[in-house]
Amino acid sequence: MSFHTDKQTLEELNLLNKFRQGSVYHLFSRVKTRGGDQLMDAMFRQPLTEAAAINERSDIFRFFQQAELSFPFDVPQVHLMREYLDSGAGKSAPLVFAGTVIKKCLSALTRDERYKKMVQGLQAVIVTLHRCYGFIQSVLENSPAEVLPIPYARRLLTIKEILLDKRLEKLRGTDIYQALPLKTLAYYDHLLKNRLVKEMEDILSFIYALDVNIAVSEVARQRGFSYAMALAPEENVLLARGLYHPSIREAVGNTISFDKNSNVLFLTGANMAGKSTLMKSVGIGLYLAHMGFPIAAEKMEFSVREGLYSSINVADNIGLGYSHFYAEVVRVKQAAEAAASGKRLLLMFDELFKGTNVKDAYDGTLAVTEGFSDYRGCLFIVSTHIIEVGDALRGHENIQFGYMPTVMDGPHPRYTYRLQEGITEDRQGMMIIRNEGILELLNS
Repeated sequence: MSFHTDKQTLEELNLLNKFRQGSVYHLFSRVKTRGGDQLMDAMFRQPLTEAAAINERSDIFRFFQQAELSFPFDVPQVHLMREYLDSGAGKSAPLVFAGTVIKKCLSALTRDERYKKMVQGLQAVIVTLHRCYGFIQSVLENSPAEVLPIPYARRLLTIKEILLDKRLEKLRGTDIYQALPLKTLAYYDHLLKNRLVKEMEDILSFIYALDVNIAVSEVARQRGFSYAMALAPEENVLLARGLYHPSIREAVGNTISFDKNSNVLFLTGANMAGKSTLMKSVGIGLYLAHMGFPIAAEKMEFSVREGLYSSINVADNIGLGYSHFYAEVVRVKQAAEAAASGKRLLLMFDELFKGTNVKDAYDGTLAVTEGFSDYRGCLFIVSTHIIEVGDALRGHENIQFGYMPTVMDGPHPRYTYRLQEGITEDRQGMMIIRNEGILELLNS
């Protein structure tokens, strides 16, 4: 089973694109190795959907956050090791030896660099294996059994067992500053690239995972993030305390709570009061939680979802001939089809049908919210300026009401960004227009 979302949701929540300032990926993108970068990318694109796997990964990140471990490898040496192992070698030991002799001769007679790269590659393997063994020993010796996550302890012991292979043990003890005999070079070239291919891949995978673990846990430690607890899907729970947007410094945290008897949040509030940011915070938090990553919250528990869809910044589509309103309708239809498929989802709609007149927007928001509320296996957040819809929804026991308040400091609005229970009565649109002097400008 995979976690379903789409391009629009990923863009609205600014989840991917590690090079985009302010993206969630960019926030965590502190890995040092190319393999670590590839692993991080895979994690972002493939959130987990099993509670046990999510909690297992979170436990490992938490361990690294508490241990404050540093990346023990020389990054250029790791890259050289990767290139060396990828260069390949002959299947036959005699052929590998003959090829090594030829490379040695060519390096002396011409400017052929293959022999030099072969030597440097093997030296990189020696250095990296030596540091890997030292790191594992240090962690096993200095980490109490009750602190070290069992799955990670098993991983450490598996890699240690590989490194204790007599052939690799001898290689680890080789002095890289002494000239290596041709026979030794050829022997290890054949051994590492033929007989121990899987073992070498396991070691590199371990190093790349270590890179990600340290990078992610460092972000969590510096930003004060926590880890969510994944629960069974059937419980239909999403509880977060002190939840905020991870890319906003000193953001206000909010508490949200969903369960099977209260699976719809009807959200109201003025423009700039924080409705969209709250919805993005919920979506980002849930997405990161499914990755097992640290989240911007004091505490979070969630039932595993099968997907996440948002409709926050719907634009018109000139290419398809869609008006803004029709693009909204298409988006709601896509969400309805996803909910009707039986999947357990989180669906978020910000300002439904703002591309049409107030009467149609009222009718549409009311009908869609009532329709979605019947899908008790899904969680919904629906925000609107049309607060009258809330009064028509009050009879639904599974719909909760929340609003982002506006506090007036004289003629100027101030926003607390603190979610409160109920439906707002705030109507400051014309006041803001007057404060900006627009009417005076037009009249002059």
